Amino acid sequence: MTSPPSAHKARRSSAAQAYPAWFFIPAAVVFGVLFLVPMLSSFYFALTRWTLFESTFIGLENFEQFFLEPFLIKGLVNTLIYAVVTSGLKVVFGMALAVVLTSPIAFRDLLRSIIFFPVLVSTVGVGLTFTVLMHPDHGLINQVLASVGIEGPSWLTDPRYALLSVALVDVWKGVGLATLIYIAGIVAIPTEYFEAASIEGANWRQQFTRVTLPLARPATVTVVILSFISGLRSFDLIWAMTRGGPGFTTDVIASVIYKQYQAGFYGLSTAGNVVLFVLISALVVPLYLRLNRKESQS
Repeated sequence: MTSPPSAHKARRSSAAQAYPAWFFIPAAVVFGVLFLVPMLSSFYFALTRWTLFESTFIGLENFEQFFLEPFLIKGLVNTLIYAVVTSGLKVVFGMALAVVLTSPIAFRDLLRSIIFFPVLVSTVGVGLTFTVLMHPDHGLINQVLASVGIEGPSWLTDPRYALLSVALVDVWKGVGLATLIYIAGIVAIPTEYFEAASIEGANWRQQFTRVTLPLARPATVTVVILSFISGLRSFDLIWAMTRGGPGFTTDVIASVIYKQYQAGFYGLSTAGNVVLFVLISALVVPLYLRLNRKESQS
């Protein structure tokens, strides 16, 4: 027996009244003060030559000078490489660890805590720690490799390995969050799907490719988007470990901007931040729409 239309309207109206407009005012105020106001202010100050006490409107001159920065292209390429490598590895390792940590293994809860722990550690602290561990002569990593007859590389001083070395540390620190998201996605899959696959004779590999992987797609989209944004914005770990060196081989856009700020070019560095914001939006928004379109079609 179906409910009359008046009952449906009453339920809709009561649901709409459950959260009145004023309920959202505190969140809107916080969002405006902490995000909208600084963002709009940065757009204005990017068009000025400013100090702490005064500003002079100069139009697009800061943007013109920023795009003439000699190491901007190198920083852009490094930023894209860093973002792709870190996000890709977080997806792969996060999914693999989540599959293991949702299976009936011993000390599962303890292992989950251990995997997630690096996420809670200070990024600068992680950077300084791995700078010591990756020292070419006295670092623990190369000493362990030497004990088995392998000559370890100069992780952070060789231009061939420096950016990749920092990216791997970033993955080590951030894979715990990706694993947590994947665990939530896998646990949310109804067990009936796995039971049906087992009855049909599917092995663990077939269950992963035909059940876990497609049904955990929302988690994959979340991990990809968050990791890609984090990679594009990355600065603190790179600065703590290499300061953009050796030379400019690990400079990313954020470190180029910071060096301009250090030199006292505040308007120029603000324009760089606006460019970085536009770049992230131009890359992430289409990626997000494309991933969600595929999800809705699947």
